[in-house]
Amino acid sequence: MKGLVYDGPRQVTVKDVPDAKIERPTDVLVRITATNICGSDLHMYEGRTDLEAGRVLGHENLGIVAEVGSGVERIHTGDRVCLPFNIGCGFCRNCENGLPSYCLTVNPDPNMAGAAFGFAGMGPFNGGQAEYLRVPFGDFNCLRLPEDAEEKEDDYVMVSDIFPTGWHATRLAGLHPGESCVVYGAGPVGLMAAYSAMLQGASRVMIVDRHPDRLRLAEQIGVIPIDDSKGDPVQQVMDQTGGRGADRGCECVGYQAHDPQGTEHSNMTMNNLVGSVRFTGGIGVVGIFLPADPGSQDEMQRNGQIAFDMGSFWFKGQKVGTGQAPVKRYNRYLRDLIHEGRAKPSWIVSHDLPLQRAPEAYDHFDARDDGWTKVVLKPAMA
Repeated sequence: MKGLVYDGPRQVTVKDVPDAKIERPTDVLVRITATNICGSDLHMYEGRTDLEAGRVLGHENLGIVAEVGSGVERIHTGDRVCLPFNIGCGFCRNCENGLPSYCLTVNPDPNMAGAAFGFAGMGPFNGGQAEYLRVPFGDFNCLRLPEDAEEKEDDYVMVSDIFPTGWHATRLAGLHPGESCVVYGAGPVGLMAAYSAMLQGASRVMIVDRHPDRLRLAEQIGVIPIDDSKGDPVQQVMDQTGGRGADRGCECVGYQAHDPQGTEHSNMTMNNLVGSVRFTGGIGVVGIFLPADPGSQDEMQRNGQIAFDMGSFWFKGQKVGTGQAPVKRYNRYLRDLIHEGRAKPSWIVSHDLPLQRAPEAYDHFDARDDGWTKVVLKPAMA
């Protein structure tokens, strides 16, 4: 089968790879019909992780069940399914507590909790930027889609990751209806966090970025754009909130945050959020921070550390929640919002492309080229 393989920093190739197949009775084999390029793929693409060469990328996946293992009971051949990016077993302590993103079973590393498709440090599993994908514990991990699955494919594929991850950012922050919210980062996850805040009844939503195309997209749904290349973003948030600060804040950038001049500051968005959020407010962090960043020029950052404004954070009595989104906690509800026409996350999609054009798409998305906001790859597209 064809798959997009990581060959090294900024080198990906669509090539023949071993066929995905049923390996255990609880496996499901899915023919991929839509698979997204995610902002977190870029950390691997740029060589800023320890991902080994030869791995198939892709953790935002949707498709049609082609085969099921002998131990699968709920999922059937022909079902259209959306797959959480995190792979859970469904029966360990963390999965039972609604935290499949920290599954204790699937990852073979005994010192690691959590597994994912095509992701550095999250187990040996290939991703779905390919024609087929093996899904472990298929009964648990496959979200069956309703009859409009083909028609709304670009909406439902967002339920694999960025829609629930954006939603999770607002929940970690503790957002209540009527409160204000500021999101740092207008990439796909940041846009989904802002969209989630709007869906949940936030009174005022602001988003901080500097890419005009992304800020224009945010404006389309009533979000207030804040361009940090035109002034201190913290002061701009204060100006928008009468000097009080936002009630809640979402970090959707991660450890490769950089200033308008292009210099990396891994602590920049975290400290800006401390400054932007009111006394006793909440911060949700879904941007990726890793235990090690071997590609960094900064010694602290190489060891996964940042210089955090702990004094201001403590003095303001703020709270922070972090970590990967437990997709299955939210995906049924978000699926139903799409099905009933209450949500349409595909408004961020800029390109639907065949799998063969994935290397080109990675290049444009990584460069933040104007208009390349979200790419959906279609393996069956000519």
